[in-house]
Amino acid sequence: MKYPISVELTKQSRLAEVDFDNLIFGRVMSDHMFVADYIDGEWTDCRILPYGPMPMSPAIMGLHYGQAIFEGMKANKSTKTGEPILFRPELHVERLNRSAKRLAMPEIPAEIFLEGVHRLVDLDRDFIPQSEGSALYLRPHMFATDAYLGVRASDTYRFVIMSCPVGPYYPKPVKIKVAEKYVRAFPGGVGFAKAAGNYAATLAPALEAKEQGFDQILWLDGKEFKYLQECGTMNIFVVIDGKVITPPTTDAILAGITRDSLIHLLKDKGFEVEERNISIQEVIEAHQAGKLDEMFGSGTAAVISHISDFSYKGKNFELSPIQGRKVGPMAKKLIQDYKVDAVEDTFNWLLPVRTTNKELSK
Repeated sequence: MKYPISVELTKQSRLAEVDFDNLIFGRVMSDHMFVADYIDGEWTDCRILPYGPMPMSPAIMGLHYGQAIFEGMKANKSTKTGEPILFRPELHVERLNRSAKRLAMPEIPAEIFLEGVHRLVDLDRDFIPQSEGSALYLRPHMFATDAYLGVRASDTYRFVIMSCPVGPYYPKPVKIKVAEKYVRAFPGGVGFAKAAGNYAATLAPALEAKEQGFDQILWLDGKEFKYLQECGTMNIFVVIDGKVITPPTTDAILAGITRDSLIHLLKDKGFEVEERNISIQEVIEAHQAGKLDEMFGSGTAAVISHISDFSYKGKNFELSPIQGRKVGPMAKKLIQDYKVDAVEDTFNWLLPVRTTNKELSK
């Protein structure tokens, strides 16, 4: 192996402290984390450590100039074998590296990323929850570590993978507000990247929306301010007169892996799916004509989240009850069944986690 991994086991597991029946998304971390450092032009010192604080200079460039990116992925246990499995992990490597390239950061070798994920999930497999809609959420991330107050790309970086057991991100249908004055991304910008700054810029608008009773914001394009882009935590799907429509991924929209998987699964089930620009006015007109069947979002954390209503320029538009919808509930079951290996893996998307830590666990 080109990148050997050292392992230091935790002396006191937190597993007994986890309330698997009442998981708060992102709050309780698993026992270990994977760490690698980029120094002198190469990735080095790959290691698994007990999860915990990392000493850092307050001058690191990731804090001051925003060179910070991340991924979100999940591990489940197969309903057939009981062993941990991953869902399309190679796409997360590719997307992280697209983000890295845009932010002038070094790419992470697939071997480091994937081996780190395999070793970490294998070691903390007991943290994978078993209830429906739950999973072990994985957060690979990279940030600049040069202690230097000057605007340039850092020379050193740290790559970390941590994990946490989670339940559903949205336990109930989502109410969304369509953006009216704020913009998430512009052509030529970094909207397609999972850059930390993208999410920071959405927090104040999201807080305003929540104070008004909404769960999320549906962002419109930054040029004409009329075409749907995405929600803060998920790609958007609209079903009009039986046809599934979703905005095309551009340099202003995140290329969601759940989104891509869902498109394949829906087409395989015979649904007509269009990837095209769709304006908020078209959505409103479809609603007024009684042809807006449903709206839902997709994402690693959100999975498939039903949208109960949306608001635009002070007017609220309610959608039909969930039991009256056809695509969303079926799509959610398709994705969830696929991720837990409950259906045949016709697309070869599932990857069993390699068991490499047996000797360490004895």
